[in-house]
Amino acid sequence: MTGRARKFILLLLAAVLLAGGSQVQKSLNSDRQQLGLTRAAPLKDAPPLLAFTTVALGGFRGLISNFLWIRANDLQLEDKYFEMVQLADWITDLEPHFAQVWAFEAWNMAWNISVKFKENGPGDYSDRWRWVQAGMRLLRDKALKYNPDNALLYQQLAWIFQSKLGQNMDDADMYYKKEWAEEMTPFFGPHGTNYEQLIHPQTAEARTNALRLHEEFKLDPQYVKHVDEEWGPFDWRLPEASAIYWAAKGLEQAEAHPGMNKAFDVMSLRRVIFQSMLQTFHHGHIIADPFEHTYALAPNLDIIPKVNEAYETMYAQESDPGQKNGILTAQRNFLRDAVYYLYQDNRIAQAQKWFQYLAQKFPDKPIIDGDPNSLPRNLTLDQYAVACVQENINQTSQDEVTAAVQGLLARSYYNLAIGQDARADGFKRLAIKVYQNYNANIGPLAATRERIPLPPFDQINRMVVNRLLSPQQPMLSYAARAVLRTQLGLPAETNAPPPATTPAPTNAPPAAASKP
Repeated sequence: MTGRARKFILLLLAAVLLAGGSQVQKSLNSDRQQLGLTRAAPLKDAPPLLAFTTVALGGFRGLISNFLWIRANDLQLEDKYFEMVQLADWITDLEPHFAQVWAFEAWNMAWNISVKFKENGPGDYSDRWRWVQAGMRLLRDKALKYNPDNALLYQQLAWIFQSKLGQNMDDADMYYKKEWAEEMTPFFGPHGTNYEQLIHPQTAEARTNALRLHEEFKLDPQYVKHVDEEWGPFDWRLPEASAIYWAAKGLEQAEAHPGMNKAFDVMSLRRVIFQSMLQTFHHGHIIADPFEHTYALAPNLDIIPKVNEAYETMYAQESDPGQKNGILTAQRNFLRDAVYYLYQDNRIAQAQKWFQYLAQKFPDKPIIDGDPNSLPRNLTLDQYAVACVQENINQTSQDEVTAAVQGLLARSYYNLAIGQDARADGFKRLAIKVYQNYNANIGPLAATRERIPLPPFDQINRMVVNRLLSPQQPMLSYAARAVLRTQLGLPAETNAPPPATTPAPTNAPPAAASKP
């Protein structure tokens, strides 16, 4: 064979090998994409230094990031969390598609580093809040930018809102809620429902708010509306709404990219939605105190149908018999709370509706703890509501029942002062029912002194009003006392003790609930 022929054959062989290698490379790139091992595509919108690093180091990026990851784990064991932050930054620069590092660094900031900071003053957790925010921003602004289809990152971001901000596992949780509510109020308004004006802004201020909400907080007003209609209604100033937003986004991405996410991460996103809905039911309504410029959290009773529907969905999707039983138990507990909370809020018709639903759904399950005979068919709604109060007190103790009635009346008058008339009526009704139930069950025991009658209801009521309106030992601010006096038809405050607000005391129980 001549030299020219040999060269031709070698060139032809090289061409064939290159063509074959190209096809194999395409297959490898496809497998990498499906398995999430590496990304063949270059980074988009990355800073120049990061883009250069990911290209220049090539395959050595993995070796360097592995070494740094081992070092970060050592620092974790040594509780050197601050040093870990810098290492994690380097790892994410080298491997921006390494989702576990983003998730780990955000968790480290929000949970480990944040709690290293104590109060700056009474109730001031601003340093701790900055680290929680840093974890949120890391996931929202950077991690999801480079990994927009990764379910784990959406789950971790939603979890910060649900657990760190929404639950009470951190002694600074009310500070977090307050700060987040103040950040969201300019966008969603004083009731947390103003997303329509963000979708269709009519003023320059509304257009600015819509743009800022999208650019700074990555919240799309149109998708906010979708989430609210699908799982709400929510107060978007509270963290649970954002938890559900990001979990829903994650589920949407997981469905659009099947096979790219672990089943556990997808399941965790669904759990975030269901658990956040339950949290919203328990404390998803803000009650502002206009006098003290503070707020308290109350149940979101408008979400009850959607929460119950979520339990039905979970039950239908679950295949494990043990898990299905657990879902039914959780649903029954939720319905018991729903009935009681509706009764407290004086939504008697709705309370009766869900009380009947509870009886139909669980006819053979007692609804009062420790009382096996308390089947729904054996109780009225009033009896159940009274039992919920008496569950935490000694029903035979005159002192404890008196204190419970006083507490319910105080809550009634406080809600009346801050403009929550329905809740005021609900607590007044409940106080009367507890009082009547105690006296009705005394019977012949009173003669043997096994039970001591309660003081007259009018006397208890007058004591509560006098204590609330007292300027000498004020329990309410001057402005709140002035509003309450107006509501009760009393004269303006003087230094003299407040006059009696009820007729002379008698031993007759009150006839029915009425406005305080």
